[in-house]
Amino acid sequence: MERKGVVTFKGKGLTLSGGEIKTGSRAPGFTSLDRDNNEKGLKDFEGRVIIISVTPSLDTPVCDMQARRFNEEAARLPADVAVINMSMDLPFAISRFCASAGIERVITLSDHRDASFGTAYGVLIKELRLLARAVFVIDAAGIVRYAEIVPELTNPPDYVKALGEARNRAGVKNPPIINPASR
Repeated sequence: MERKGVVTFKGKGLTLSGGEIKTGSRAPGFTSLDRDNNEKGLKDFEGRVIIISVTPSLDTPVCDMQARRFNEEAARLPADVAVINMSMDLPFAISRFCASAGIERVITLSDHRDASFGTAYGVLIKELRLLARAVFVIDAAGIVRYAEIVPELTNPPDYVKALGEARNRAGVKNPPIINPASR
């Protein structure tokens, strides 16, 4: 399935491969690689609230900012909340990025091998073979509770809404939010 015009890159329309993930639907499984080339999938995080931050490439300014922001926020979340960054970056590039950026709390995964995540979640950009910027929050029962595909790839996601939903699902009351004025 292909969806045209859902996202743009500097105003130019792109095509997403895969079906649309809707709030309230069961989160689809996927297979990806961690920074050490070990397979990881949704099943590895069962029973936890999961934030999946999706970035086109960690070596770009907005993706860098997104990974760093979720890394900072992960410190304020309960230990049973998994915060994942998914990209098409190669595992060794992810490892290098995390080491230089101090990314220690976010689980960084690569979808480069077979685009399993990108296709399952409907965020694989056909023209670029990159993932569209997005955020998904999945509850402990495996149900998608928040889904945002950012319309323009060069814009950040709505951090406040995504983190608010994750905190709500994790039972956190009156959580501190870093820089609440920023999206």
